Amino acid sequence: MRKETPPAMDRPPRHRAPGKRVPDQTVQAESIVRDKPQVRLVEVGEEHDGQRLDNFLLRLCKGVPKSHLYKAIRGGEVRINKGRTSVDYRLSAGDIVRVPPLRLPDPGQPRPVPPGECPVVFEDDALLVVDKPAGLAVHGGSGVSFGVIEQLRASRPEAKFLELAHRLDRDTSGLLMIGKKRSALLALHAAMRAGEGGKRYLALVQGDWQNDRQHIRLPLLKWNTVTGERRVKVDDAGVPAHTIVTLVKRYGDYSLVGAELRTGRTHQIRVHLAASGFPIVGDDKYGDDSTRAAFSALGFSRMFLHAHQLDIAHPISGEPLALEAPLPRACVNILKTLES
Repeated sequence: MRKETPPAMDRPPRHRAPGKRVPDQTVQAESIVRDKPQVRLVEVGEEHDGQRLDNFLLRLCKGVPKSHLYKAIRGGEVRINKGRTSVDYRLSAGDIVRVPPLRLPDPGQPRPVPPGECPVVFEDDALLVVDKPAGLAVHGGSGVSFGVIEQLRASRPEAKFLELAHRLDRDTSGLLMIGKKRSALLALHAAMRAGEGGKRYLALVQGDWQNDRQHIRLPLLKWNTVTGERRVKVDDAGVPAHTIVTLVKRYGDYSLVGAELRTGRTHQIRVHLAASGFPIVGDDKYGDDSTRAAFSALGFSRMFLHAHQLDIAHPISGEPLALEAPLPRACVNILKTLES
């Protein structure tokens, strides 16, 4: 593999006074060059064939902010086979990626991410499904230094490939799929785009839900608050979104409902339920503040939204998978409290 080296540095003439030793400026210059980030030429392996360029760089350049990488790509500093490219370019095995000088962590330093594993629900050589706890992000970013995927990579340094197949909100618990092969990841993405399989959630909502089964079809639009926080709202200018809600059990002024996703939009269940007049208990973005405070006083300080069932064909074998993650203890306990 070819390596690009920095240009030679000009050496000033040496004037040596009689009997006085001048420091070796060549050694000093080499030390300065070695300490600076260098241009790297990286060949794409088979395990990254078909991956987006931005995702490839985020893993390769650990610790570098996403905004810096995007700026480098748009500015032409990142190149593919010597040509300019875009952030959504799909890599091919054998591509040569020019990675410009970036402030990268010292490879000799210990990993800043603590190794960690979530409870494993299913695993083979192509697919990993874990039961993510509430409060843990699926990946680092937006003020979060690390998440599930970074901790998994830290705890499995021998794994050549680990990539999120989808996402869960930080405060949502439950089933999360991780591809262990590029082919498996692409197959999962294709199945989800085609609406194959099913993802089902349990949510405790404020209000007395009446219908045994109800379809919510409301378009959703992303927007940012004045502080830069990402939000979603129902808006005719948004993208189509479809959630099927079923009644599980009533608890007086609250209802336990099931929510099945027919589309996978950001915050879809949370916004659809809130817009229907039934916000999720503990939701700090779309829920009721007084309700959240009341449940917190009862010892329940999370959002009651849990991804508990996943029906999908195995991405390699095609074998149907029916996976479940039971309600976390905190959710079970608060339901018992409401019941009593």
